[in-house]
Amino acid sequence: MQLPRERIVAILGESGSGKTTLLNCIGRFLHPQKGRILADGADIATVNEVAFRHLVGVVFQRLHLFPHLSVLENLMLAPIQVLNQREADTQAEALAMLERLSIAELSEAYPANISGGQAQRVAIARSLMLKPEYLLLDEPTAALDVQTTGDFVQWLLELMSDTTFVVVTHDLPFARAVASHGVLLEAGRIVRNGTVDELTVQQEPHQKRPS
Repeated sequence: MQLPRERIVAILGESGSGKTTLLNCIGRFLHPQKGRILADGADIATVNEVAFRHLVGVVFQRLHLFPHLSVLENLMLAPIQVLNQREADTQAEALAMLERLSIAELSEAYPANISGGQAQRVAIARSLMLKPEYLLLDEPTAALDVQTTGDFVQWLLELMSDTTFVVVTHDLPFARAVASHGVLLEAGRIVRNGTVDELTVQQEPHQKRPS
């Protein structure tokens, strides 16, 4: 499979097909037993950790926001601790990121006091603070209602110029709405790739295509 830049790519398949495992391999949390994952011709296993986190960010399904830190502190933590950025500069950058994503009013809130949709935005904003070239999202709509999912679609489309999104999802309407390309997994293998419309129509032979 290939992940073209400035796109939203969907990884599709039934539960147990290997979607999250593939995501974890791309994110370097698991090491493939066979094959290689290349970025600009280099095997990602050879890239040093700091450089790799600039290359690939991950937002897990459970989000993993730090509950004892405010939203602003969640965004500031990695740039200060990992990249050794100055606190004042990082705070200004984090506030600008929250403002851009229309959640500036949440800066002093704690994760337990915000909604699921807001927490999703905060988690992605936190990942974008490291300016990754690719951002991996694991089932990002799993905890969102229909209205919030619709808002999330528009938000992702607006962020395409910032990074390439690789989205693991079983939500076919969501995949159709955001992704131009995708791959279909079955039993741990990529069985097809192409446009999301091609993949989803083949997955749903008995359903009428949306107009």
